[in-house]
Amino acid sequence: MTRPDPVNREEPFKSSLVANNTEQNAMAAEARVGTGSQKSDQSPEPIVATLAAKLAATPNHIYPAPAVELNTTAVMNASLGKPPKVMSQTHRKRRLIGSVLRGIAWLISGTFCLVSLIVILAVLTAVPILQLIAFGYLLNVSGRLANGSTLRSALPHFQQAGQIGLAAVAIFLAALPTQTIAHLESVSTLINPGSEQAAQMRILALATSMLMTAYLLWAWNRGGRLINYLWPQPKRLLKQGWRWSTWRTAPDRLWEFTVSLQTPKYFWLGLRGALGTLIWLAPSFVIIAAFRDGETGFAGLVGFAALLLLGLGMLYLPMLQVHFAAENRFRALFEVRTIRRDFRRAPWSWFAAMVICLVLTPIPLYLLKIEATPREVMWAPCLLFVAFIMPARMATGLALRRARRRPDLTGTWAKISRNLIRLAMPLVIGVYLLFVYVSQYTSWDGLLTWVQQHAILIPVPFLSGV
Repeated sequence: MTRPDPVNREEPFKSSLVANNTEQNAMAAEARVGTGSQKSDQSPEPIVATLAAKLAATPNHIYPAPAVELNTTAVMNASLGKPPKVMSQTHRKRRLIGSVLRGIAWLISGTFCLVSLIVILAVLTAVPILQLIAFGYLLNVSGRLANGSTLRSALPHFQQAGQIGLAAVAIFLAALPTQTIAHLESVSTLINPGSEQAAQMRILALATSMLMTAYLLWAWNRGGRLINYLWPQPKRLLKQGWRWSTWRTAPDRLWEFTVSLQTPKYFWLGLRGALGTLIWLAPSFVIIAAFRDGETGFAGLVGFAALLLLGLGMLYLPMLQVHFAAENRFRALFEVRTIRRDFRRAPWSWFAAMVICLVLTPIPLYLLKIEATPREVMWAPCLLFVAFIMPARMATGLALRRARRRPDLTGTWAKISRNLIRLAMPLVIGVYLLFVYVSQYTSWDGLLTWVQQHAILIPVPFLSGV
């Protein structure tokens, strides 16, 4: 019996290898085509996975490794249309740059809206009756925070304030050309009265004023955003600017914007908050009556007793105002037991808020009350008053929110904390009342400073406002 030829023995394996390589090449080509062909519903992932599993299951002595190694990851990425790693890194860099630019734009926009809000509140504070709107808004901010709102949502009408501020800036810039031409016209009239140049300047000033007014109205009609002021859309203006349908809804949108500001709500909240606060400040009226004539003896003793009562009320009044704004009930201004329970849950937060509300923010403002400010610039010191008092209102709101979210504290450290704060709070109240007492000799309003405490009432430097 003869031994079979080894060459003939390998022929079946070679033919099988060639057939398998042909099958592999066909399957790889089909995987490369991938989603480019929409005729087949089969996705390329099972094809590549089947090919890899078949190659892994085949013994190496039967099917030796191919000369060119198949990169299954590249085939899958190519079939799925995925970009290579270099493109993904570039995309990540672009996204990072875009995020940074959006963050900068958000910061600039938020700062402008905040400054506009403070300016609007300062202008309202400078007007006697409208002061209550600003006071009610500040109370509402603290009440929102106490109810669980975030810092961003605790400032209502934030974007509307930015729109109003942007409109004010646009009016100021649009008025500059008209004012410049009017000034040149007045100079020309002084040099040569009745001259032709003066008449031309007058006509040019009138035309410029009408043009700028139309420009502002067109920008406001399209939304009053920054892009509306920078680009007037001339083609759209020529097509739609002269049509009545373009301006028909403008009065309704202006009315809706005005109603959305909710000024009656803040006025009513500020009025009730001011009345309740004045009830707590009743000892101040006794102090004013006792020290009005500069008498001593019994009048001084009565004034000192009233000062002690005022200090006792100041221990709770800032937090009672927050509780009133959060509940929107007038009786909440006198619910001392509720505030005392809140104090037990977060004494340190309470102490920090009271320091900010009665010491850090209001005391430096007494320097601005030494001399009366001219009426023309009355809003200027009100800017500082609102800018200082708003963080104080926010601090009291955050402290009360923390107290109401925590359970009742028990244990030795809780008792020590509460007792330490109880010992420290009279010092805080004493420092505040000391500055109020001294301010009756330094303030422009004199004894009226006892009922003009901007830390707990309207943030205005003088009682008359204007």
